[in-house]
Amino acid sequence: MINQITLVGRLVRTPELDLTESGKKVSTITLAVPREYKNVNGEYDADFIDCTLWTGVAESASEYCKTGDVIGVRGKVQSRLIEKEDGTKVKKMEVVADRISFLASSRSNENKKDSKNDDCEDDFTDSVININNNDVLGENNDTLKSDKSSKKKK
Repeated sequence: MINQITLVGRLVRTPELDLTESGKKVSTITLAVPREYKNVNGEYDADFIDCTLWTGVAESASEYCKTGDVIGVRGKVQSRLIEKEDGTKVKKMEVVADRISFLASSRSNENKKDSKNDDCEDDFTDSVININNNDVLGENNDTLKSDKSSKKKK
């Protein structure tokens, strides 16, 4: 059986690097992936897909990506139960990424000229950079805390 997915979309927000209780680096991103067909109003809808990035992939995304960048994600679809504040449990589907590709930056050339001292202001439009997760996907079994305020920041 195969569980593999490849997505290309725009980042909805800039990735933030967090730590699990055991100290593993993790980042959760949301990709806006446009559909291939128009709706009844003649517009393209988009699906917003949550992706979890671990270790080196999470570090690279938080360092080099920001809102609006186009990235590719390769990984597997995974479900988990989340308990809401009212005690109800819901199933959440997400993509656990083992590889990301930086495809295009949302920064314009004018922004690049204005921020020469910022190391993260690279333009990825002309090249594709692939980042692989060296961890075996099965080893990423750390649980994320549901309360963001209790997570440790980098």
